[in-house]
Amino acid sequence: MRVTQLEKHLESALRRSSGEDRRRRALRETRAGRMFVALRRDLWPTEAMPLPPSVWLRWLPHGLVCLAALVAVLANGDQFSARYQLGVEFGLLCAAAQSVALVVALWWPLHGWWLSLVATVVAALGARNRLMTGTFPGSNQVVWNGDVPWPWGVAGIVVHALVLLLVALRVRARVSVEVLALTALATWIVEGVIGGGHYSPSGVVAMAVFLGFVLVGAALRGRREARTELVEQTGITAEERARRTLLEERTRIARELHDVVAHHMSVISIQAQVAPHLVADPSEELKENLAGIRQNALEALTELRRVLGVLRSESPEDPDGPYGLGAATGTAPDAPQPTLDRLDALLDNTRAAGLDVVKEMTGEPPTPPYSPGVQLSAYRIVQEALSNVLRHAPGAGATVEIGQRRDGVYLCVTNSAPSGRADPSPGAGHGLLGMRERAAMLGGHLMAHPTLHGGFVVSAFLPRDGVRVDSPASDEAYVALPGLVQQMSDLPNVRLILPEAFRKKGRGDVPSLRQPPPDNETGDEKR
Repeated sequence: MRVTQLEKHLESALRRSSGEDRRRRALRETRAGRMFVALRRDLWPTEAMPLPPSVWLRWLPHGLVCLAALVAVLANGDQFSARYQLGVEFGLLCAAAQSVALVVALWWPLHGWWLSLVATVVAALGARNRLMTGTFPGSNQVVWNGDVPWPWGVAGIVVHALVLLLVALRVRARVSVEVLALTALATWIVEGVIGGGHYSPSGVVAMAVFLGFVLVGAALRGRREARTELVEQTGITAEERARRTLLEERTRIARELHDVVAHHMSVISIQAQVAPHLVADPSEELKENLAGIRQNALEALTELRRVLGVLRSESPEDPDGPYGLGAATGTAPDAPQPTLDRLDALLDNTRAAGLDVVKEMTGEPPTPPYSPGVQLSAYRIVQEALSNVLRHAPGAGATVEIGQRRDGVYLCVTNSAPSGRADPSPGAGHGLLGMRERAAMLGGHLMAHPTLHGGFVVSAFLPRDGVRVDSPASDEAYVALPGLVQQMSDLPNVRLILPEAFRKKGRGDVPSLRQPPPDNETGDEKR
């Protein structure tokens, strides 16, 4: 009596909580509630909104380098022509060569470095004798050139440093060291060995600047490579996680199906044992055949339990574990797998967790009923879909539609727009992989997509006999149409024209789980 009263109190409490959830949901679904939710989302965003990457931003570094090359032409041209006394034509030619080297280094770094180094050496050797003394045009006055930097001018140092920076950004560190060493060797040969004239040595300063730019370029390159490797590793990790989740889901499916097979093998063994007692005066041959059937069933059941123990065990080599190889002796649990008959209990548990769920059943269970594998997969798909609603759509309501037909079972789980933001959930999206795996295993199809009103739809078709459907494309579209039609129900001036595949399969009416389409009738287009 006390247990019955307690159950009544619990049922009344669940009804009261469900009624309160429905009232809150109805309040949220009013026009004012939807306007308030939309206004809050528009004016108080919870995610960053960066500017979309523009095409011209990718070419901005190239433009800056070309601008620097143009400025370098003017600066080097004045220095080579006037201070190095190379003449206007030859001075501008050397300056242009250095600037072109800077532009070339954008695409061919080493070619640009060679061109810049050769242009600098040629300009330095051409100015070697002229730097001793010089005369102004039209006069015989001797000019002392001791303050002229040689062999690297100021503009030349800047241009070649930028070239070395581009080289360090594009090549390996070893190549950058080789380039810097050859630059230092050329500077020492021109300045220390050839020498000549009265000048201000600039080799040491130039090499210090070059070393700094090479180090900066190498550091940036290392940072970029590390980031690239991190992105690749993240992608590989995500793929491995998805693959591992898929394998785990397949293992779980195999474990559950093995449980179903084990149940059938147990039934076969028991029936083979009981059958001789149901026949009056059975022959010895019949007894031997039935005994052989029972023995084979028991052996298969023993091997199957061993496989079940391996599938369940995290350490299959441990025979003493609860799910190790010792499961063959009877330690493996034999809990019955859920079917569509236990769907109401699942919905009650979901309502107790705070989700308002409405169940709609259409059609009659076929005779004979669906196979245990089909019912188990249907139960798991509904269970996972409702779990996704609880995780990713707080405050939303859900509708579970089940259409039972002779050729299979249709499932559609729809949830409304959430009233709040869900917390980040690791491994998001793996539940859909498992649901698709279950549907594909039985030859069915599963579709999952958002709705126009901010909700989500998961719809599936599981064929009765586990035979792959003849026309996958049309059946996938048929599975998706209930959710799509539900989205378009509130849109004015919508004309729906169904494809030819639906008319060929006798699905001319708008597909709906509430009214399953006939099997052998041809419908017209629904507009």
